[in-house]
Amino acid sequence: MEVPKDQIAALLENGLYSSAQTLGSFLVSSSSVNAESSPHLKAENLILLGDALFREREYCRAIHTYKQALQYYKIIPKQNSTSRSSLSSSNRSSSPNSFNISAINENEVKFKIASCHFALGETKAALVEMEGIPSKARNLQMSLLMAKLYRNSKHNRSAVACYRECLRQCPYVIEAITALAELGATAKDIISLFSQTPNRSGRAQFDHIDSGRWLQRYVEAQCCIASNDYKGGLELFAELLQRFPNNIHILLEMAKVEAIIGKNDEAIVNFEKVRAIDPYVMTYMDEYAMLLKMKSDYSKLNKLVHDLISIDATRPEVSVALSVLWERKDEGTALSYAEKCTRINERHIPGYIMKGNLLLSMKQPAAAVHAFRGALELRADLRSYQGLVHSYLASSKVKEALYAAREAMKAMPQSAKALKLVGDVHASNSSGREKAKKFYESALRLEPGYLGAALALAELHVSEGRNEDAASLLKRYLKDWADDSLHVKLAQVFAATNSLQEALTHYQAALRINPQNEAAKKGLERLEKQMKGVDPDAPEEDEENEVDDADGEVEETELL
Repeated sequence: MEVPKDQIAALLENGLYSSAQTLGSFLVSSSSVNAESSPHLKAENLILLGDALFREREYCRAIHTYKQALQYYKIIPKQNSTSRSSLSSSNRSSSPNSFNISAINENEVKFKIASCHFALGETKAALVEMEGIPSKARNLQMSLLMAKLYRNSKHNRSAVACYRECLRQCPYVIEAITALAELGATAKDIISLFSQTPNRSGRAQFDHIDSGRWLQRYVEAQCCIASNDYKGGLELFAELLQRFPNNIHILLEMAKVEAIIGKNDEAIVNFEKVRAIDPYVMTYMDEYAMLLKMKSDYSKLNKLVHDLISIDATRPEVSVALSVLWERKDEGTALSYAEKCTRINERHIPGYIMKGNLLLSMKQPAAAVHAFRGALELRADLRSYQGLVHSYLASSKVKEALYAAREAMKAMPQSAKALKLVGDVHASNSSGREKAKKFYESALRLEPGYLGAALALAELHVSEGRNEDAASLLKRYLKDWADDSLHVKLAQVFAATNSLQEALTHYQAALRINPQNEAAKKGLERLEKQMKGVDPDAPEEDEENEVDDADGEVEETELL
């Protein structure tokens, strides 16, 4: 009595993979199919079982089953050309998600094996299988997997060739567009591939320019972002958003870029728009979590993390968001979540950035350098450069810090933040303050509203005793910035000049904006002692007399 093969195909098509797998085990063990006399039938049966295992995510078993099928395929008599040619037909999908009981194809089976290896993170093994498929026999799915494997292996030239082939076959492979942009291709080069894409009638798909204009704008936007022209990229995305209002993908791309360049309020607005449209979106939500933490909005952060866990706890974004949440409570636990993210997906940049920031906070700058370098190998990100520079400075490696800052400036020549980073390195040494001042001023000329450079320049003025210059500079930003760090810095400047009432006003303003600002809390506590005529550095009455003076100096340094 035969097991109905067509019923297994029906189960697979209807997503009943567990039943298909069980029925498949009966099929491959059936005594009615003689492996010696009917190897092609045995191979077909094994492929069906392999497809069921793949869909159940039993990848190791699927690989074993597919390889058994290939062994039977190879023993099909050579003279049986009709049977063998039918098994090599190429008119069906190669995806393990599609099912066809009429024939199999050796190249398709190799692709399925490679897909299993890829799912297991076994890049080398996957490449071995894919390189066994002739280039002319590769379809779109195969070309895309090949491109990803080459990129993960850092064979960028081969990856570019495969991504280009994807766009020749279909111009709407968005991940190929993004990857080519990140690998250094120009917008003109990418768009030129579209005209080489034939449609079903054999004509190029982009004969009508207007129909593809939005896609060309999208390519230009991604190339701007990849080349660190964030302003140009945001302008192009904004143009696309007018044509496609409430487009989740564009809103997410804009929010991600805004987070990178420090436009935190704008990024938060766009992330919240996305969650209002679709509360189940996971993409870039770890970036949103980082922004909420910076704003000390722990209520929203808690809800976000709870939502993400309930949607899919296995995603790398969840690990980063948990790391962000735990940072305030337990840095060790936070670090373990950041490391978990990079194990889940070794190309997830926020995981490396979070790990680096935590290691830096835990006074492990050498390990932080390694984490930030890992992020930079994947993409030149301003935050990675900032972390790298500060890690080198924490290790007293000023030359390496200066080299990294200049590397950032070279990668982002129009970035005020990169200029400020070079200034930070010079400011770390008293002999370099004049150079630092020039870089901070250049950053402000390039981006007059850049608060970070203004705060750094004000700090430089204070360190050289120019408190009035510092206060004058910071006051200019009060009109446009409701920022707690700005008010804290002003309060510190006024406290240093004994303008205690003005200092009090700004500490209170900082706490209204961000009640969790520790510098404002400590500064206000210190100020209240000064206003009562009590020495703020004197130990409390109930404290032990053996208080180490060095501890007071460290606390004061942290406040200032």
